[in-house]
Amino acid sequence: MRQEIVVGSRDSRLAMWQAEWVVENLRRLYPGRVFRVVGMKTKGDNILDAALAKLGDKGLFTKELEMAMLRGEIDMAVHSMKDLPTELPRGLIIGAVCRREHPGDVLISKRGLNLDELPAGAVIGTSSLRRTAQLLNYRPDFRMAVMRGNLLTRLRKLEETDIDATVLAYAGIHRLNLGDRITQLIPFDVSLPAVGQGSIGIEIKEDDREIAEIAAAIDHPFSRAAITAERGLMRRLEGGCQVPIGALGLVDGDELLLEGVVASLDGKLLIRRSLTGPLGDPAGLGVRLAEDMLKQGAGEILRMVRREFDVNE
Repeated sequence: MRQEIVVGSRDSRLAMWQAEWVVENLRRLYPGRVFRVVGMKTKGDNILDAALAKLGDKGLFTKELEMAMLRGEIDMAVHSMKDLPTELPRGLIIGAVCRREHPGDVLISKRGLNLDELPAGAVIGTSSLRRTAQLLNYRPDFRMAVMRGNLLTRLRKLEETDIDATVLAYAGIHRLNLGDRITQLIPFDVSLPAVGQGSIGIEIKEDDREIAEIAAAIDHPFSRAAITAERGLMRRLEGGCQVPIGALGLVDGDELLLEGVVASLDGKLLIRRSLTGPLGDPAGLGVRLAEDMLKQGAGEILRMVRREFDVNE
């Protein structure tokens, strides 16, 4: 049994909160263990002057942590599940998908106006192509402005610029006790969340049985099933965090409902489909829904997006 378990995380306030949350729960379950959190910056944290989609999508917020784990410098890495690529480096697996917080997006506007109340031509700040595409489908008059940085940085930019509102994940706002800033919980029929949004994931080495047993103690099977379906959808669509794909899996008894959306950047083309399947085959459900969406033209929409950003998947 190792003397100390080192937990890696991005060093943003939200990421460190998530890592400390994981460690707090593990300490409760393993009171005799010593856990230490190490924060580090990733490529996505260091490059703030370019749209994420132009940087590609291969581990923007995970690679440095993964390399540290493979070098033996950390024993596990804590991520937002939405940041984890669907294809992990050889030798690494997802050891736990933690209980999911509400996965939706929220609107934060300066004047407390919701999506329907914002004036024509209102400027919305976001770095997410998924949010951009779905919001423009709902309100084509919106003007979208790229807003990069961690959650607190984006809230500060909202106050310091002429941007009218921004859209963020509910989970991050809630975890940092900033719920009073929320203007509106955006309905899922307006904007489906990012794949995995709302859940914390623990990445581990595939052959580390000791760490696998520890991580498994805070795995939430229903959250894992829902997110596995979403990730199956995204993998088959050959999408990633920086393309306009949204998905939401919901467990209902022994069944799993999966809904997915693919949209063009201007919101004019949008394909949204849903499918229900057995809880025991979530990845297969994701693939089947993706196949249905590809038949409807989702592949061509995604190719258009990649050409526009010159992204090589």
